[in-house]
Amino acid sequence: MSRHWSPLAVTYLALAVAGLAGTWYFNVLAIIQLRDFIGDLVTSGPAVSSITVDLLVVAVAGCVFIVVEARRLGMRFAWLYILGSGLTAFAFTFPLFLALRQRRMTQLKASVTPTPVPPQG
Repeated sequence: MSRHWSPLAVTYLALAVAGLAGTWYFNVLAIIQLRDFIGDLVTSGPAVSSITVDLLVVAVAGCVFIVVEARRLGMRFAWLYILGSGLTAFAFTFPLFLALRQRRMTQLKASVTPTPVPPQG
């Protein structure tokens, strides 16, 4: 891997892969069983509805964070993470964003060269 992949970035990347594998395992299971995915989310009782609302609010807050941080760090195409979360899972795209954010911060830190201080006489 590149020198800009810090241990924290690799950790986020591993979480992204776990999020993608874990959510898509159950998505494929729902497809095979011909389940009404959206219907199951909202009609399987108050506990499932509570978890759904909880995760939805966190996902929206995460999307706002993605846009704000991407702009602050000069990362392009932040909207792709948000679009991708609808196609895959936020459990995948958010840690992926965090991994690439960490990589970008490491890259920016490495590009800043300290200014030499002239000797005091």
